[in-house]
Amino acid sequence: MKIVGIQSSPRGEQSNTLKLVNAALEGAAEAGAEIESIDIAKMKINYCMACNSCHKTGVCAIKDDFEPVLKKLLAADGIILSSPNYITNVTAQLKTLFDRSPLIVHEQLFDGKYGLSLTTAGSGEIDFVLGIMDNYIVQCGGKAIGGVGCVMSEGPSAMEEAIIKSREMGRDLVKAIEEKRQYPEQEARQQAWREQFKHVILANKEDWTHNCDYWMEKGWLKE
Repeated sequence: MKIVGIQSSPRGEQSNTLKLVNAALEGAAEAGAEIESIDIAKMKINYCMACNSCHKTGVCAIKDDFEPVLKKLLAADGIILSSPNYITNVTAQLKTLFDRSPLIVHEQLFDGKYGLSLTTAGSGEIDFVLGIMDNYIVQCGGKAIGGVGCVMSEGPSAMEEAIIKSREMGRDLVKAIEEKRQYPEQEARQQAWREQFKHVILANKEDWTHNCDYWMEKGWLKE
């Protein structure tokens, strides 16, 4: 079993969010998973150009560090997303990764994968940022098991508690994968999305050939 942790803070080793990522990965390793940490803030991931190449061919036309990261995400069983709260949102680095993911969304390529979200914030606004990351996992076809946030203004004890919770959640992520845990509300949302989005696929079938072929192969679309 492989768990990949995504770190998106530009503060590198000084990042408080990184402490939560490391704890979650340690918990996953304790539960028997192979782990890997990826710092996308150190990588060159350019903005999406909306060129539709991924929809047509299944391959992004931009040659940068996104494709190697994507391959690792697709090879993983579990994904840990993390971001500090930047103006009640994720960092620009993580948002850019999200924006480069239309192929993952259109083809639900996280199907069968499980995700965990982590954040830190100076204020108490953690749930909204966790929700953004959880939404990405679900929108890409995966299952979100929950998250951990730390309000830094509450002092050192808050971080200590968040580290403990993150380690526990890392172990739980492995357990969720092993037992193929079900989340009916998320699955119902994905089913409803596919039912609606098939009309978009059909409307663009002449241009989005890879998407259309994939949907036909999955049995989500019938001509």
